[in-house]
Amino acid sequence: MSGLRYVYAICRPFDAALQAQVTGVDGAPPGQLSHHGLIAVVGTVPEQDFAEEPLRRHLEDLDWLSATARAHQSVIDALTAVTTPLPLRLATVFRDDAGVRAMMEAREDSFRRTLDRLDGRVEWGVKIYSDAQAASPAAEPEKPASGRDYLRQRRQRNRAHEEMWESAEKFAHRLHGTLCEQAEDARLHAPQNSALSKETGRNVLNAAYLVPRSDSEAFVELVQRVKTAEPGLRVELTGPWAAYSFAGVEVEGDDMAGEAGL
Repeated sequence: MSGLRYVYAICRPFDAALQAQVTGVDGAPPGQLSHHGLIAVVGTVPEQDFAEEPLRRHLEDLDWLSATARAHQSVIDALTAVTTPLPLRLATVFRDDAGVRAMMEAREDSFRRTLDRLDGRVEWGVKIYSDAQAASPAAEPEKPASGRDYLRQRRQRNRAHEEMWESAEKFAHRLHGTLCEQAEDARLHAPQNSALSKETGRNVLNAAYLVPRSDSEAFVELVQRVKTAEPGLRVELTGPWAAYSFAGVEVEGDDMAGEAGL
């Protein structure tokens, strides 16, 4: 069974060892491929799973996709603990080492510029959810005396919800502005769909912030202070992550292998 080269990330050479227990996609430990002073963090994966056609089928299998994404992320997390990686998209694969080196050669200047810009920095994610039930627990509704009374009550409830969403969005706007002052860069992502994310409440802020490692403790403390600032709002902080939102890395795999991303 032939194998393909799976590329997790591009980074500069580093001396620190990755965690011994880290295994990558298909259970293989990650290795390093050097080219012109850059490192590709790579693994070997079976062609029967990662060539273009089987990969396309696997992407319809949520269990396979979830397991592959977890394995991919475990390698990126281990790299983030010891260096500044440029993470590539899930399932970036090449026929062999020569294909990986050709990709690195073609993108060398871009990789170096991005690594210079992101060196010593990490990404933090902040999400805000607004929950009407948490803001004002539902009291036993008053039984309407008439159809007109029913419509009046419904208008009042709708107005109260609209006011709550407006208040939540204003809070999110203020917090985003404050966090931008503490970060070097920021990205606003589309709000999460609660049906897909399984999170309760309405997502009113979904943002990523690029923060120097040395400033991360102060950034985290700032977010922690506002977590209970508004009733009915839930502030979630995630990270530190590799700077996915700021890397701007788009790499095509070999024709036979393909490349896919979440």
